[in-house]
Amino acid sequence: MFSEEQRTWAEAVKRRANEMGFDLVGITGVEPSIFADAYREWVEQGFAGEMHYLTRDLHRRLDPAELLPNARSIIVVGMNYANTDNPGVPTDLAPDTAIFARYARGDDYHDVMTPRLRELLMYIKELAGEGTEGRIYVDTGPLLEREVAQRAGLGWFGKNTLLINTKRGSYFLLGEIITNVLLPRDTPALGGCGTCTRCMDACPTQAIIAPFKLDARRCISYLTIELKGAIPEEFRPAIADSGNRIFGCDICQEVCPFNIRRSVPTEEPAFQAREVTDYPPLMELMALSEEGFQEKFRKSPVKRTKRRGLLRSVATALAQSDAPEARVALKNAAECETESLVREASEWALEQQPALSISPSSIKSQ
Repeated sequence: MFSEEQRTWAEAVKRRANEMGFDLVGITGVEPSIFADAYREWVEQGFAGEMHYLTRDLHRRLDPAELLPNARSIIVVGMNYANTDNPGVPTDLAPDTAIFARYARGDDYHDVMTPRLRELLMYIKELAGEGTEGRIYVDTGPLLEREVAQRAGLGWFGKNTLLINTKRGSYFLLGEIITNVLLPRDTPALGGCGTCTRCMDACPTQAIIAPFKLDARRCISYLTIELKGAIPEEFRPAIADSGNRIFGCDICQEVCPFNIRRSVPTEEPAFQAREVTDYPPLMELMALSEEGFQEKFRKSPVKRTKRRGLLRSVATALAQSDAPEARVALKNAAECETESLVREASEWALEQQPALSISPSSIKSQ
C-alpha cells in the first residue's frame, strides 16, 4: 500500500520532529472518530460546561478529513512538560502556597509548539514537493486530539480520560499536522489501567464520574481556568483542600503509577517553571495589580484566565487560611477591589474564616 519513498518520508519526518524537541511522534489516517456517539452523548449531558467551543462544528470535530481538502494523514507530536523531579503529589509545601498546573509553569505551549510545527510542515513540503498542503493544530481546532494520538501510537486512554504513554506517563502536550500527503500509519497504542482507580479516588470534586468519563463542570482545571464566572460554592472548599490549586490541577496525574514510576523532567527550556508560578505564596498573588499580572504572566498560559479569574481562585483558596494577613488581604479586596468577581470571592472567603482581630489601619485601598 505504501511505497518505499513514502516510508522514507515518514521516517525522515519523525527524525526531524525529534530533533525539534518533540518527545513523541506518530502518524495516523483521517478516519472518522469511533467515539462519535459517545462524544455527542457527553455534550448532550452538559459535561462540557461553558466550553462551548467543544460543542461547535461537531461534524468536523468527529471527522478529521473535513479539516483539509484531500486530507490523507495526521502527524501527531507530544512534548513533555514535566518540569519537576517529583511527579507525585507535593507534601512539603507551606500552608498558604499556591500550586499551578505543571503545564502552566513555563511559557505558553501554543507559542512553543506552533512555530516548530510550522517548520515541520515546511520540511514535509520539501520532501513531498509541489502540491503538498497541511494544517496545524495545537489545542486550537475542532479535532479530538487524544483519539488521533492514540491511533498514532502515542498513548492510550486512562480512567482519568488523559492519554498515557506506557513508557513515559501522561505529562505531554499534543500537536498535529493534517496533510494531503499519504504516509504509512503507526500501530495504535494499547494499554490499560487494570484495576487501579487512584485517579478517581484522589479527585477532590469527584469529577471522574465513571472510568473514562469526566464531568468537566466538577473539575478543578475547569473551575479555575475555563469557568469565567463565580466558582459554585459547593466546589470552593476543594480549591484549598486540593493544596491551593489556583490554576489547573494535576492530582489525577500525580497519583498515577505511570507518572510516579516513569515520568522524567523535561529538558525543554521554555517549560521550566517561572518564579511566579513555582509554588508562590497566595498572598503574593493576591497583591497583584493589573500591570503586575500582565508583566509576570507575559507569554504564560495563565494569562488566559485574566487577573480577575486568577484572583478569584486565590481568594477562594485563602478562605481556609488562618494567617491574619490573609484576612487583611481579603478584607481589602472585598472593600476596594474593582472586579466584582474578585470582590464576591473575597467576601465569601471572609465569611468562612474564624473572626480575627484586625487593626483599621491595616486596611489599605488598592
